[in-house]
Amino acid sequence: MYITFEGIDTTGKSTQIELFKKNYKTIVATKEPGGTKIGIKLREILLNNKERLGVNTELLIFLADRAEHYEKIVKPALKKHNVISDRGLISGISYALANHPKLDLDFLIKINKFTLDNNLPDKVIFFKTNYELLSSRLDKKKRDTIEKRGIEYLLEVQLLMQKILNVLGVEYLEINSADSRQKIYRQIEGFIYD
Repeated sequence: MYITFEGIDTTGKSTQIELFKKNYKTIVATKEPGGTKIGIKLREILLNNKERLGVNTELLIFLADRAEHYEKIVKPALKKHNVISDRGLISGISYALANHPKLDLDFLIKINKFTLDNNLPDKVIFFKTNYELLSSRLDKKKRDTIEKRGIEYLLEVQLLMQKILNVLGVEYLEINSADSRQKIYRQIEGFIYD
C-alpha cells in the first residue's frame, strides 16, 4: 500500500512517520523532496536557495524529484512493503497552484500522474492546521525558502490540498494537527490497518 502524509509545514507529518517507523519495522518511510540521492540535491536547491526560483523551474524540479522518487524508492518497495511518504503529488500540485494560479489543474494532475506511472496513493493522511498553531510552530524554527513566503501563503496551499483531494477522489483521513500525538497516531493506525 502506498500512503502519503500530506500537509503544510509544521503539521506533524514527520513526527507521525517516525512513530510508524518505530512501531512497524516493515514500513518503508521516505519523503519528497529528497528521498533519493538526486532528490537530496534537488531538495537543497528548492529549500535553501538564496534567490527565489522561477515558478516553472520550481515546478519542474519538484516533478523531477517525484519521478525519481517513485521509480527508485516507492515502486520497488511496494513489491514487499507498505510505503509511507512525507508528501507526494497532493502537496506538489497544491504548491504549484499557489505559486502559479493560472496553471490548469487538469494539466498539473496529468503531469504529476505521469511521474507516478499513472498511479495514485492508495490512502492519504491530510494534516490540517490553523493560523494560530501554524504561527506558533513556525516561530520556533528557522524558516526555509518556502516557509518564508508567509502564513497566508501556507494556509492557501492547505486550502488547495483539500480541493485537490476532493477532485482526485482518493481515500483520505483528515487530521487536526492540534490533537495530541497519541490521538493522531491512533486515528492514522486505524485508518491504515482497519
